[in-house]
Amino acid sequence: MSYNEDNNSGKILLAVLAGASAGIVAGLLMAPDKGSATRGNLKNYAGKYGDQLNDTLAKLGTQLDTSFKGLAEKLEDLGVTGAGASLNMKGDWNVSKGKLKQQYAQLTDDDLTYTEGAADDLVGRLQDKLGKSKREIVKLLNDL
Repeated sequence: MSYNEDNNSGKILLAVLAGASAGIVAGLLMAPDKGSATRGNLKNYAGKYGDQLNDTLAKLGTQLDTSFKGLAEKLEDLGVTGAGASLNMKGDWNVSKGKLKQQYAQLTDDDLTYTEGAADDLVGRLQDKLGKSKREIVKLLNDL
């Protein structure tokens, strides 16, 4: 690139920035509402669209979670990951807990404490108590 081309690029960039600045200033000076009213409108729109965005993201998150679990089950069915690679407990936990206590008398209520989102803690406690691998414990819980 020659010196003249570099110089012209700078002039073009400067002209674009000057034009954009002039447009912004003109828009602010000719705005139909007062500044406080315009800011209030912007705030209302931001709140409205923010709520819509949160709802949309929550729906997409649920769909993604469902799709992921379905794919994990398909991989297990195809034998790619092996049985028990993902924990999918179904039904009432109290019923499942009763079945586990019948099968394994050494388990206590503390061992079988389960809270949503803390499945790894439950699996770890059962591994320690029953002396089985994580895969075996996950398969055991999924089969209940």
